Amino acid sequence: MGLLEVRDLRVSYGNIEVLHGISLDVGPGEIVALLGANGAGKTTTLRTISGLLRPRGGHIALDGQALTGLPAHRIVALGIGHVPEGRRMFGVLTVEENLRLGGYLMRRDAAALERRIAALYETFPRLGERRAQLAGTLSGGEQQMLAIARALMLKPRLVLLDEPSMGLAPKLVRAIFGMIAAICTEGTAVLLVEQNVRQALRIAHRAYVLESGNVALAGASQELAQDSRVRAAYLGGSAAATG
Repeated sequence: MGLLEVRDLRVSYGNIEVLHGISLDVGPGEIVALLGANGAGKTTTLRTISGLLRPRGGHIALDGQALTGLPAHRIVALGIGHVPEGRRMFGVLTVEENLRLGGYLMRRDAAALERRIAALYETFPRLGERRAQLAGTLSGGEQQMLAIARALMLKPRLVLLDEPSMGLAPKLVRAIFGMIAAICTEGTAVLLVEQNVRQALRIAHRAYVLESGNVALAGASQELAQDSRVRAAYLGGSAAATG
């Protein structure tokens, strides 16, 4: 049994179905990449798993517990963190105030909340240096660190990451992917949506490729990195050259 199990997931916007019965799994301590062109259904998949969208059909479970139809705050409490595309910081609040919002469900245990914030400052020392700075004044890379740290406040078993490298310089992209790998090493599973397919396949254990709301390909990351269809579509390689 996987940590996250998605079976025959169907999602519609109005009368238009955008996910046509996709199935995927994420195992404990595993990084799984969800790849595909814009409009393939990647963000919709994450938003449905985290309870921001209601599915038309299918089943979602975390460690055997059904999530389908639960409100988003219940899903957070059960162990899923979500870092949305575009970071979605509260720009007029400080770094620390953003983290405290991420730990809202811990508010009745002040000591545990303080310990968790301190632990994340050790993991993300740049945030500790800027704890009193308004989030809206941080650099793009710092905002992404804060978005990830905020999602980690409740020690989730699974983090959903939507385009963490978007708009970042190459050096910062490498740093962010290093942090994602470290999160996994510490025991948190990751479902990663990412346009930088090369970097995603480098750190992921497995990957799924979505096309028009369907799973077109799935497998180990190393195998998909060598697949002629993936290379031609996403890695700049030639399908003919790769056989």
